[in-house]
Amino acid sequence: MENNDHKQPVGVIGSGSFGTAVANLLSVNNKVLLYSRRSEIIERINTKHEHLGVKLSPNIVATPDMAEVGQACTLIFPIVSSENFRDMMQQLCPHLRPHHLLIHGTKGLDTKMLDQSIIVDERQRIHTMSEVILQESPVKRVGCLSGPNLSGEIMEGQPAATVIASRFTEVIKAGQMALRSKRFQVYGTHDIVGAELAGALKNIIALGSGMLGGLGLGQNVWALLITRGLMEMIHIGKALGADTHAFLGIAGIGDLVATASSKKSRNYSLGSRLAKGETLDEIITDMNEVAEGVRTLKIAKQAGEYYKIHTPIVDTLHRIVYKGFPLEKALEYLMAYPYAVDVDFL
Repeated sequence: MENNDHKQPVGVIGSGSFGTAVANLLSVNNKVLLYSRRSEIIERINTKHEHLGVKLSPNIVATPDMAEVGQACTLIFPIVSSENFRDMMQQLCPHLRPHHLLIHGTKGLDTKMLDQSIIVDERQRIHTMSEVILQESPVKRVGCLSGPNLSGEIMEGQPAATVIASRFTEVIKAGQMALRSKRFQVYGTHDIVGAELAGALKNIIALGSGMLGGLGLGQNVWALLITRGLMEMIHIGKALGADTHAFLGIAGIGDLVATASSKKSRNYSLGSRLAKGETLDEIITDMNEVAEGVRTLKIAKQAGEYYKIHTPIVDTLHRIVYKGFPLEKALEYLMAYPYAVDVDFL
């Protein structure tokens, strides 16, 4: 590791599994200042250099002070759930200036309207996390971290890759320099909307994949779900302003395959548990962290209705998750669905 004593630390907001994984990745090349609200987590990181059962680099220092992160760091990675992201940005805002670079790692969407009187269509009601950053802070240069990044595998030190998406080449290069290592490759793209929407929408299909796994079904129907689900992701993404290409790279199909095939995925796990008879409330109460697909499913359903998009998988998953529709009947319905075009998005 290079001598980084003279460098500014890199900030991370959020000490959940992915925030911690990103902090550990950053610690290969940087000092890291990790913000957490919980005093017991801060003490364990700073005294024992461990969290979530994983040994952390001594380059990581935890703090309860957002102001310290804003003052010490130019490059900051905010990584909290989409449901809490806007509130977090409102708290962080007083400590940010236009010179800051923010690269978020949250794969979800926000629907809190800033001013209901100016909302004219569905897209103005749905915000990506980069849009929330721009709405809630003076920061101008933003990016997102997307791709097949299962936090458990990253914290085990397994090889992985990600995409940093931003309209600013400077943000992409800063993120690449901070994160890239022998075991972690970092690609770049300027299609930030596509990368964000692909990362959020794939969690819905991962829920469905978990349901198939919970039912004990095989790879044929799994492959069918992935390909048809990808098609629906693309149609919703295009309606919300994304380019098709983003869904065909590692931020799209790469992340989809990883999340929809791994039992380590929170969304896959939730779907599997639903298939085995647990209720949504029981699972959410038991889970330590948010499965973003549950919230994104509701948003995607509304977007599909607004834009009049054929989304039978999204619609059926919504009925299963929110209305208790039986999985066996849902599968029969989807297998008999009369839309038989293979590829219609190119």
